[in-house]
Amino acid sequence: MNYFSNKINKAIKSAKIIPFDETSRIVIMSDCHRGVGNWSDNFSNNQNIFFAALSFYYEFGFTYIELGDGDELWENRKIEDIIHTHSHAFWIMSQFYKNNRFYMLYGNHDIVKRNPEFIMKNCETYYCESTCCRQELFPDMTVYESIILQYRVTGDRIYLIHGHQADFLNSTLWRLSRFLVRYLWKPLELSGFRDPTSAAKNNSKKNTIERRLINWATNEKKVIIAGHTHRTVFPKVGEHTYFNDGSCVHPRCITAIEIIGGTISLVKWAVLTRPDRTLYVGREVLEKPVPLVEYFNTLR
Repeated sequence: MNYFSNKINKAIKSAKIIPFDETSRIVIMSDCHRGVGNWSDNFSNNQNIFFAALSFYYEFGFTYIELGDGDELWENRKIEDIIHTHSHAFWIMSQFYKNNRFYMLYGNHDIVKRNPEFIMKNCETYYCESTCCRQELFPDMTVYESIILQYRVTGDRIYLIHGHQADFLNSTLWRLSRFLVRYLWKPLELSGFRDPTSAAKNNSKKNTIERRLINWATNEKKVIIAGHTHRTVFPKVGEHTYFNDGSCVHPRCITAIEIIGGTISLVKWAVLTRPDRTLYVGREVLEKPVPLVEYFNTLR
């Protein structure tokens, strides 16, 4: 077993187990990278799409799982500034949380969330400008490194991680990477330089990380869903069992994985145009629903 397989196995060892069945509705998103509304806030362009998508999922009874890097805490030091900037997004997430339908994982860019004291100090409440007082946000919340979805029908499992566990620079050396992003690459990006620590901006690095995750899924005979690379992956049955939900910072759209009625699909949310040239936020299915048992059966 190699170094990265050990990292992934260590992450899932203490995972929270969430059962689901044919009646369950789950949506998985990652890599929102919510910022403070400045030029480096990649989430700002898609914030209305995100709010519209979550409003839809809330209305139709989905459980929302955020698969890491929800908040950009490498470029920004204070999560309270992020919450203030994107208070509408945090409000809708708090509604999911109040109804026990929200789970958060941490990634490399928000790895500080693994500290319960950080969550208790910064995420218990927030200041609501509409009511001019503090309101509950995520009281007593636990942020996980991994979650296991266990299918009640067959007992099979789906393993959820952010994916940075397969990335040496952004897991083992995350403090160095954070330093480089915060003090070197953030200002240089203004001049057109690409951050070499980022899997999202380096195709060669994406390929390497995906290969490690595919190898883990194949060798361990498990279904895994990750983020981190910002590149969607939806394998054909019999190909492999590594999925990726993409990100919420694609140009002009966000992507998500949906699990409904024992099936899995990949969707995109974007601003679309009607024939009369009015705009609306719409959902488009990129990969049609496939019964999960078809993937589970390939692992037996």
